Amino acid sequence: MKMISPWRLNILRAAYLLLALGAGYLNWSQILDPAREWDMMEGIVVIMLGAMSLLALLGLRQPLRMLPLMLWEITWKLIWLARVALPAVLADQVSDGVAANMVACGLVIILIAATPWDHVWRTYLRGPTEAWR
Repeated sequence: MKMISPWRLNILRAAYLLLALGAGYLNWSQILDPAREWDMMEGIVVIMLGAMSLLALLGLRQPLRMLPLMLWEITWKLIWLARVALPAVLADQVSDGVAANMVACGLVIILIAATPWDHVWRTYLRGPTEAWR
C-alpha cells in the first residue's frame, strides 16, 4: 500500500477540523439550546450535521479511516449545489437562505482539495472487494 505523506495527512486533518468547528459551532449551539424547537425535517438536518461534526473529530486521529465521512460531506454538498443552487441561479430566484447555503456549500472546494483522491481511488474503487459472506 502506498503511504500518504505526513503533510498530506495534516492537510486532511485541517479539513476535518474545519468540518468539526464549522458544523459544530452552527449546529451544537442550536442542539444545546433548550428553548429551540424544530419541525421534523429541520431537526433531522441539525442533528445529523451535529453528529457529523463529532465524527469529524475522529478524523483528526484517523484521517484515512474517516474518509467515507469526508466523501459523504463532499457528495451531499455537490448534489445540493447542482440540484438546488444551480437551478435557482439560472432562474434568477436565489432566496436569502439559498444564497447563505451556497456560500457554506461552496466551501466544499476546500474539502475536495484536501482529499487524497489517489488513495480514494486505490482503496475504495480499485481495491479488493470484501467478501459477501
